[in-house]
Amino acid sequence: MRYLSRKPPGHEPEPMTRLFCFPYAGGGASAYRRWQRGLDAQDAGVRVMPVQLPGREERFDEPRFTDLDALVDDLDAQLDEELAGPHLFYGHSMGALIAYALVRRRQSRGAALPRALVLSAYRAPHLPAPALADPDAGDEELVAGLVALGGIPEALLGHPEFLAALLPVVRDDLRLCLGSVAAPTERLPVPLHLFAGHGDRLVTVDEMLSWRRHAGSGCDLRTMPGGHFFVRSDEGAFLRELASLTRRYATEGAAV
Repeated sequence: MRYLSRKPPGHEPEPMTRLFCFPYAGGGASAYRRWQRGLDAQDAGVRVMPVQLPGREERFDEPRFTDLDALVDDLDAQLDEELAGPHLFYGHSMGALIAYALVRRRQSRGAALPRALVLSAYRAPHLPAPALADPDAGDEELVAGLVALGGIPEALLGHPEFLAALLPVVRDDLRLCLGSVAAPTERLPVPLHLFAGHGDRLVTVDEMLSWRRHAGSGCDLRTMPGGHFFVRSDEGAFLRELASLTRRYATEGAAV
C-alpha cells in the first residue's frame, strides 16, 4: 500500500478505529510521526495512519499530483481496502481539502465513509483557496510567505539544500489547491469537527465556520491558540483536544 508506511507487527492489539492523517502543502507523513505516542498517552483509542503523498520524503522520486481529482481517484483506489473498517479522517490545511474531497469521492460511489471528518486551517470548499502565494512566485516571495505562517523554522533558512527540496513540492501543492473546483451543494453525511488557530492570518475563524454549509450530520468548532501551524506550535494541547474526539468514535467502533 504505497500511501501508508507499514508498522512491524507487535504483541499489543491494535485499536479497531484508524485515524488517517493527510498532510499540509509541502509536508509529508513525518508531520504525524509523534502523534501515535501523544494520542496513546491520552487513551485516544485510535491507530494513527499518516498518508504519504507522492513526490516527498521516501516517495520523493515519484511524480506529484497537481490535479485534486486525479489525486483523490488514486487515493480512493489505493486505500479502499484499508478504509473498510471503522476510521476517521484528519487533514490540516491542504490535507483538509484532500480529506474532504476523498469523502465526496467515496460518497459518490457508495463506499465506506469515515465516522467523522476532522479538519483544521482550511477554508470551506465553496470559498476561494487560501492565497499563500502564487505557485510561480519567486523563491524569496514564497519563502517569506511560509516563514510568516510558521511553515519554515527560521533555523532552516540557512540550508539551501532544504529549500531546494521543499519549494518545488510547495509549488505543486499550491497548484493542486488553486485548481480545485467549487464544492457540491449536497451536505456531507458525516459529522464535521473543525479546528482554527486564533491568530491564523491565512484562514480566519469565520472562514472555518463556513464549513457549516456542508455539514449534514453535525458540526462544531474549537479555537486553538496560535497561528496557521498551531498543530505544531503546541502539539500537545492540540492532541489533547483531538483525543477527546477520537475516544468517542473509538468507543462507538468497538461497540459495533
